[in-house]
Amino acid sequence: MLLERGLPSLWIEGELSNLSRPSSGHWYFSLKDEAAQIRCAMFRQRNLLARFTPKDGMHVQARGRVSLYEPRGDYQFILDYIEEAGEGALRRKFEVLKAKLAAEGLFNTEHKRALPRFPRRIGVITSPTGAAVRDILHVLKRRFCTIPILIYPVQVQGAAAAPQIASAIRLACARADCDVLILARGGGSLEDLWAFNEEVVARAIHACTIPLVSGVGHEVDFTIADFVADVRAPTPSGAAELVAPDCAEWSRALKLMGRRLSGALRRLLNERTQRFSWLQRRLAQRDPRAELRQHAQRTDELERRLLQSVRHLLAARRSVVLHLGAQLRQHSPALRVTAASGRLALARTALEAAIASRLQELKRRLGFAAGMLDAFSPLATLDRGYAIVTDDKGHVVTASTSVAAGQRIRARLAKGEIQARVEFVTTGENRQLTLLDDDNDPDPHK
Repeated sequence: MLLERGLPSLWIEGELSNLSRPSSGHWYFSLKDEAAQIRCAMFRQRNLLARFTPKDGMHVQARGRVSLYEPRGDYQFILDYIEEAGEGALRRKFEVLKAKLAAEGLFNTEHKRALPRFPRRIGVITSPTGAAVRDILHVLKRRFCTIPILIYPVQVQGAAAAPQIASAIRLACARADCDVLILARGGGSLEDLWAFNEEVVARAIHACTIPLVSGVGHEVDFTIADFVADVRAPTPSGAAELVAPDCAEWSRALKLMGRRLSGALRRLLNERTQRFSWLQRRLAQRDPRAELRQHAQRTDELERRLLQSVRHLLAARRSVVLHLGAQLRQHSPALRVTAASGRLALARTALEAAIASRLQELKRRLGFAAGMLDAFSPLATLDRGYAIVTDDKGHVVTASTSVAAGQRIRARLAKGEIQARVEFVTTGENRQLTLLDDDNDPDPHK
């Protein structure tokens, strides 16, 4: 508040950068030159009046005041008006001439002449082919068709326009054919209306002895001619409305309206004065516009921070999803099945090799055992001419005392078997066991 109250409204010029347009409609940017820069804000109700769309890199001029954005502790420039720098040169020239003429008293109210209530003739200084003259003639005919009209044709745009306008004003004053003059032109840009900002035109208006109404451009357009003229009208049609009375309305309500208007104006003025005083007291306590600006800027700041937080949260969630996906791929059953299949193939190969090795070992041991068995087998002994003798019960006979004379025995040879009967039994080294073949037994049944 101290910055806003301590510093007047200022003009600054620079290059526009870091332009931001949030959804609130406010504009935030920086203005910079070769040596410095400053943060700027232009709120929606103001930037709607801008005549161009700002872009980064534009060279602009801006009017506003210094303020403080309390949440960040930054000072900033709050804009009321912005324009491109090219148009600004003309506006500076306009302001210089305006200040000069104002200092000389050309705008003073004491020089203003009142318009005649019933003009005998109306002079119009304008282009004879433009839309403005047609609008003026139409309005004058509608309001008071019996008033004569004298047109002074001039150019209203270009290098020759200002001298022609000044000459027409001087000519009208010299002739004194009219009671009131209308200086008019249709709307246009500042360059189009520049003839009415020339000093020669302003001095001709100031020297004019006839009341002059300026109706140049649209309602938002202001020229030097408007300030010097006795009356400024918002449009050419408005100028015609001012100089020509409405005969029908005038005849019906002039007396009645005079009495009522006087009382109504006094009451309204008193009411407005009281309300204005009350509002001034409230405004001195707290300016609601400053608070609204702070809340609007705070809302934009919170919106920006919310968008940043959402982006950061989405980035974090995306990182977690990617990490979990990588872990899922690492622990995928397909990978484990593939690894187990590899191990199974290796185990199968090792098992087959172990089985083959074991079989080879068993074959070797079987061959060795078979050789040992062959070496110790009684059949091998039989091949050398020995026999295995068993009694009739199948017991192997290892001693002569195991059998008796007349007992039947069997002798197994390497090839075949012999059945015999014991003829006699002997003992000792020189004793012999006599075997009789069954075929030689005279009595095979004994």
